[in-house]
Amino acid sequence: MALRKRLRQWWLARLPASDSWTLTQRNIYILPTRAGFVFALVLVLMLLASINYQLNLGYALSFLLAGAGLVSMHLTHGTLRGLTLHLRPVPAVFAGDAALLEVVLTNRGGERHGVGLHFEDRGRHGPSFVWTDIPAQGQASAHVSIVPPRRGLHPVPVLVVQTLFPFGLFRAWTLWRPAATVLAWPRPESPAPALPQPAAQADEQAARPLHGSAGAEFDGVRAWRRGDSLRQVLWKKVARSGELVSRDTAGQASRELRLDWASTRGGEVEQRIARLAAWVLEAERQGHAFGLSLPGRELPSGRGELQRRAALQALALWS
Repeated sequence: MALRKRLRQWWLARLPASDSWTLTQRNIYILPTRAGFVFALVLVLMLLASINYQLNLGYALSFLLAGAGLVSMHLTHGTLRGLTLHLRPVPAVFAGDAALLEVVLTNRGGERHGVGLHFEDRGRHGPSFVWTDIPAQGQASAHVSIVPPRRGLHPVPVLVVQTLFPFGLFRAWTLWRPAATVLAWPRPESPAPALPQPAAQADEQAARPLHGSAGAEFDGVRAWRRGDSLRQVLWKKVARSGELVSRDTAGQASRELRLDWASTRGGEVEQRIARLAAWVLEAERQGHAFGLSLPGRELPSGRGELQRRAALQALALWS
């Protein structure tokens, strides 16, 4: 088993890593299936019986079926030959959630049937197996998924593209090693403690509620700025004027959250990261401007979807 594993790793390491893969005679492999071997055995028995009993019709049927088998071998190989595979960018997910991989198959020839995709190591990455047909001079999409078990960057496993078309007597396949990686954000703590107090003066905290919370004092509107959350957008005004505008509250600039590593107050490293991830999500949900402080890493203050993604990425890659 150890030798087999080393040989497998050596073979996979020889495959070039690429997010696009064109199938040619040089990278397509074909072998008979179990049904193909049984079919060949039946043909041999039919031929021996025809020779023994001098059956002319037996000769004809044996060679007719053998010819059909040879034609099916060429059809099986031709089903994959000439296809181009492309892996679309993989969106980030939280650790433990399924990451959906979309593979686009481009066909510059005739119609292809029964093309399947699955992971090379199905025992490790799950039984993801999909089949698709590809129209002539067209494209088709196939989706497989992996579940990253922990935060960080995870390479996309080796994919197998195969077909048994038309009769299942032969299996043609190729091995594809994508260059893409899947970013897994840390799974947030649930339930998480309340957010730390924003950096604002005590009299301002007593006089006005936090921006984005229920009951925040509404002072007016301003043009939408990149980083504003969807909760700040005044959709009624957008519908009337066609221009994006956002709420503006008093003291917005003076209130800022600093999500600090020291504020997590001990515990295991992954527990502290999970708490920070929960605070990031809550701060973005409430519309706060926030920054992130990690040992050796500082994220400047910002707000909105882009800030949330930047903070989660920093937490996912911190070590």
